[in-house]
Amino acid sequence: MTTSEKLDIIIFGATGFTGKLVSEYLKKQYGTSGDVRWGIAGRSHDKLQAVVEEFGLGDIPVVIADIEDKASLDAMASRCKVVLNTAGPYTLYGSTVVESCARLGTDHMDLNGEPLWMHEALTKYEETARKSGARIVFSCGFDSIPSDLGVQLLQEQAQAKYGRPFSRVKCRVKKLVGEASGGSVASFGATMKAMEAQPELFAVFNNAFALTPGFEGPKQPAGDKKIFEDDLNSWSGPFVMAAINSKNVHRTNLVLGHPYGEDFVYDEMAMLNKDSSDTTEAVEFAFDMKLKPGDGPTREKREAGFYELWFVGSNDEGDSLTAIVTGDEDAGYGSTCKIISEAAVFLSKKPKDEDKDGGILTPASAMGPELRTKLVENAGLTFDISETIPTSSTLNR
Repeated sequence: MTTSEKLDIIIFGATGFTGKLVSEYLKKQYGTSGDVRWGIAGRSHDKLQAVVEEFGLGDIPVVIADIEDKASLDAMASRCKVVLNTAGPYTLYGSTVVESCARLGTDHMDLNGEPLWMHEALTKYEETARKSGARIVFSCGFDSIPSDLGVQLLQEQAQAKYGRPFSRVKCRVKKLVGEASGGSVASFGATMKAMEAQPELFAVFNNAFALTPGFEGPKQPAGDKKIFEDDLNSWSGPFVMAAINSKNVHRTNLVLGHPYGEDFVYDEMAMLNKDSSDTTEAVEFAFDMKLKPGDGPTREKREAGFYELWFVGSNDEGDSLTAIVTGDEDAGYGSTCKIISEAAVFLSKKPKDEDKDGGILTPASAMGPELRTKLVENAGLTFDISETIPTSSTLNR
């Protein structure tokens, strides 16, 4: 490869916990000299070289880039089709990377679950990205690809079967097993500090339409209290990731021209023990606030994790379908590293119409149904449709 030839993907933050997992996955799945041309980037040459040696990456391109050095970020963005940004918290470290990509027309992808930062980025970089043709795609891990693509699948099926989308969709977490890393803890802490410093941001955080400027749909369920749901014959309670996933689903609806309707109502909750509103059988997700950046679940724990999400759609006529999405490793890292890697490869190969494709996008609006196929083939996800609401988990785990 000549130095003037663009790489498909550069992993920025490759020396971090998730960046290493992505590097390991791309090496295993695509090699280092095949059809997918990729490299790694960060501010420390020694740490990047350690990643090369740890995973046997050979002569893979190594790029020095620092968030405080605009020229280095511009050079990185100019050298690839997609910057796969794993360097969080994005509230602290993400803006200058997005700015370079948006200005230079380079696609950007990350795995952030920081809605306040995304709200700010929309204001700052949307118009720039539209003009340059850069596809800026946030939240390409467990937050929020299973939710975004799960709802899209359900609504496609509703349109095909009933001639219209469902006006009401519930995402219910049937099972989720995994644990956080130090990076997730740092991202959560950065979001909380931002709201403490600016209390007015609480309203943004709690607004389901915070990522749909200019559009405010119907009142959405709060999802902050335990409720019994007759249709599910189950108690449901708050789900920690609902705040980011629901915002991304509503943004998809806006960006695609409201294929789910302007009256669309959506929420996410975790299913609880049928016999008691005080215990949960759904979410076994450890969130240790003592974890530091670089800490994370072991390979054994990542491989032991899994998840199952139900998307239950309905309308006033009594029609209903359920989409079921499962993942075969822990949501935060084992599954996420595969999901975002495949999404980055897909985006790097997807032709771009710079006159209409640029802007702040979502996984479903940028990649859509075709990405579902790749995730089923390579990333351990399943996407299925049931004519009825299941009475128990579909997983044999």
